[in-house]
Amino acid sequence: MPGTKGSGRPGGNPDLEAYQFEQKYDWDEPCTALLSLRIPPNIKEKLKELPNWQERVRKAIAAELEKAPPQSEAN
Repeated sequence: MPGTKGSGRPGGNPDLEAYQFEQKYDWDEPCTALLSLRIPPNIKEKLKELPNWQERVRKAIAAELEKAPPQSEAN
């Protein structure tokens, strides 16, 4: 009977590795934090036209952070 505890295949799926989630991008940790910022509408439109724009923005922010001088902890 579908949808019940007994409806699964005994022993599980033998091809589970073929269907498991694979990380799409090479980050050391999952991208779960959200960031919101305001940009001009024309820039947003141009960004959305780029293929894979979210990952490009993540990489641009990461590259900018690597270039930035370290902040002192006194601030």
